[in-house]
Amino acid sequence: MKSTPTKKARASKNGRSPQSDGSKPARWNLRLYVAGQTPRSITAFQNLKNICEEYLKGQYHIEVVDLMQNPTLARGDQIVAVPTLVRKLPQPIRKIIGDLSNTERVLVGLDIQPR
Repeated sequence: MKSTPTKKARASKNGRSPQSDGSKPARWNLRLYVAGQTPRSITAFQNLKNICEEYLKGQYHIEVVDLMQNPTLARGDQIVAVPTLVRKLPQPIRKIIGDLSNTERVLVGLDIQPR
């Protein structure tokens, strides 16, 4: 995870951006808010990538927003703690706070798995 204002990670079956090959955009639009490259932020990103690869392979887009680089971006999604994952699409918007280490909680929170 690099220290950039926003970092986008996309996945598809061939490892390229889903939009770079003319296919339709990813179905799951996820934004992970972090504050620098702390161990908790890095763990949250890694946990999210692992969950997405296992349960949403080829159907997701992750944007990482580092609030140390651009704190004003927190206002739009009303972020009060980091790391926070925001599911932008599919609607409705959902938020999960923490390092995303509880896979079952994340799956339920994202509505990938029923309660």
